[in-house]
Amino acid sequence: MANDFLSNTLKIFKEYQSLGDKALERMDVDQLHWEPNVGSNSAAVIVKHMSGNMRSRFTEFLTTDGEKPNRNRDAEFTTDAALIKEEILALWRMGWNVVYAAVEPLTEADLQRVIFIRGEEYTVTRALQRQIAHYAYHVGQLVFLSKMFAGENWESLSIPRGASDDFNERMRNARKS
Repeated sequence: MANDFLSNTLKIFKEYQSLGDKALERMDVDQLHWEPNVGSNSAAVIVKHMSGNMRSRFTEFLTTDGEKPNRNRDAEFTTDAALIKEEILALWRMGWNVVYAAVEPLTEADLQRVIFIRGEEYTVTRALQRQIAHYAYHVGQLVFLSKMFAGENWESLSIPRGASDDFNERMRNARKS
């Protein structure tokens, strides 16, 4: 069961990275920096925040507090219009690389270890679930922004509207094979 949890956690992280990859690649640099209104985050700011969070939470994951003293969370929410698309994508990849470097070597014995985030105790299991939820929330924002920019040209990143029955049938047939 523990090994399933670890492999599924890694799989879920990779699925959300892939979904975010697809959303980000569909946006140009102006779209990446667009803010819906004052106080809302652009895709670039969401990426900066996620990358900062990933580096803070997963660097020395088992041995130091997940809120690193050198993290400047507030700066993650500032606009840096000078960032080009390649730099934004590099921040995105860097964050995920830190996550994978921390999660891939985890063992069953690690799951009940206690770690700290902002001084609060978490089991490794709970901390991983917390981060999945956090990243899913922000990836959803990226997908929404990407979809908004595409408008009627949007191509679904999952099961398109009206295609559920076909998808379900393909899945049933695949299991029979």
